[in-house]
Amino acid sequence: MEEREFGGRRTMEGSIRCSANYVPLSPLSFLERAAAVYADRTSVIYGSTTYTWKQTRDRCLRLASALSALGISRHDVVAVLAANVPAMYELHFAVPMAGAVLCTLNTRHDSAMVSVLLEHSEARIFFVDSHLLEIGQGALKLLSESNINPPTMIIISDFNDSIPIVRGVHMSLNADYETLLQTAPPNFEIKWPNDECDPISINYTSGTTSRPKGVIYSHRGGYLNAIATILSNDITTMPVYLWTVPMFHCNGWCLAWGMAAQGGINICLRNVTAKAIFDIIALHKVTNLGGAPTVLNMIINAPITERKPLPGKVGVMTGAAPPPSQVLSKMEELGFTVTHAYGLTETYGPATVCTWKPEWDALPLEERAKLKARQGLHHIGMEEIDIKDPVTMKSVPADGHTIGEVMFRGNTVMNGYYKDLNATMDAMSGGWYRSGDLGVRQADGYIQIKDRSKDIIISGGENISSIEVESVLFSHPTVLEAAVVARPDDYWGETPCAFVKLKDGVNISAEDIMKFCRARLPHYMAPRTVVFEDLPKTSTGKTQKFILREKAKAMGSIFRKGGSKL
Repeated sequence: MEEREFGGRRTMEGSIRCSANYVPLSPLSFLERAAAVYADRTSVIYGSTTYTWKQTRDRCLRLASALSALGISRHDVVAVLAANVPAMYELHFAVPMAGAVLCTLNTRHDSAMVSVLLEHSEARIFFVDSHLLEIGQGALKLLSESNINPPTMIIISDFNDSIPIVRGVHMSLNADYETLLQTAPPNFEIKWPNDECDPISINYTSGTTSRPKGVIYSHRGGYLNAIATILSNDITTMPVYLWTVPMFHCNGWCLAWGMAAQGGINICLRNVTAKAIFDIIALHKVTNLGGAPTVLNMIINAPITERKPLPGKVGVMTGAAPPPSQVLSKMEELGFTVTHAYGLTETYGPATVCTWKPEWDALPLEERAKLKARQGLHHIGMEEIDIKDPVTMKSVPADGHTIGEVMFRGNTVMNGYYKDLNATMDAMSGGWYRSGDLGVRQADGYIQIKDRSKDIIISGGENISSIEVESVLFSHPTVLEAAVVARPDDYWGETPCAFVKLKDGVNISAEDIMKFCRARLPHYMAPRTVVFEDLPKTSTGKTQKFILREKAKAMGSIFRKGGSKL
């Protein structure tokens, strides 16, 4: 076959690339199609407020028009600090429609952290939820005091309450979100990306490390990961999706865009509680929701008075932290169908899925839950996942025992860290994205996370997986939440220290917890310290182990008379 040069590439004779057969991928196209196919079908529900897909597109166009009128142009950053409300959903489309980059901020950040991220991102516009106005105004005040020009603030008022708006510095003349939409010209020409690898959003890491990093997502990656997440979770056409995953986290695991692809109904929920989840599932016949194991734990521990029978199949995607098998089995007992995904901010959220196989259905419930607790394999948007020796870059054997670092490569790996080329190069050295997570590959090829590299406990030369210890703690009938970290030890180097939150109305001693673990684990793996307290968490449900590690470190070594024994 003859080949010829075209656009700097070798190609087959007769082949061309033009606008007829190539358009840069962008999830904005999902909204365009949804407004045509599902025009009069409901797109968003928030309390008594509802919109159709046609209305949602019109609102997004108006907002993009307003941003353009405020001077926003290509690759400018627009930040937002908001809960899962309709405006947060609309901003996922409106900001990139204006050619800009969306930066969603964690609603649990304080003013100091928000000011740091606003400065780092160089956001020009800052949308703030009225419930978070004090934090937003505090951040702008800190910027002004540091002689940094703050972004223009626009307030998102909540339809369902009446929080007074106190006008302050650097607020636009159209300082209210709805006013901005109503006064904006309705006709706007979407600024489609010139290149599908152009940035669509910046997501700062969740705060489990000392300094969050700005992870750059592209239009291409957002498009591909949205489709992959839909397919891997069996989200069919016109689903009813309950927003229990924060939209600020990985753009809602890319489902802020994915729901438009399927013409779904987005049920917005400001405050996530077990009662609200059961009530909304029953009222709106929810078909899908997502959440970290913390959300699942909330559901399975809901009082009987708050539970309601499921109206049909309800699929639950879980991730963000490894789910204990006991939690998965109890969710199944309640009738939920759980899909376990795994990924990081740097992989657009979900990057793997524990694809279920029908031959596993016949296994006992506990065995099924253990299989589902694994992280599985890469979804269709990711090219490859591997467990490698981080030094030699050789793959570890599929023996379920040899630990290596989890690494990714593919089209749903981030563009890089904003303004930090060195960190980007380090993370992708060797041609793979290095996750920092440690895992094993099972005989069937599925991977299983054992720990973060910094969370492995080394006691007497033995590696202890904190996740394995936590799984045993979760199986205790009185334990609601648990996290295990290393406590310094003069003899062993480190020993496991368990931080435990008990279920309401129960009482048990630390010694009883330790005895329970010693009966189910090798003695060196059992906690030698148990502390009862609430666990610090990020907004995505991850336990902030760096805080617990500092607490354990401050305890010092365990004092022993006559030496130390296992």
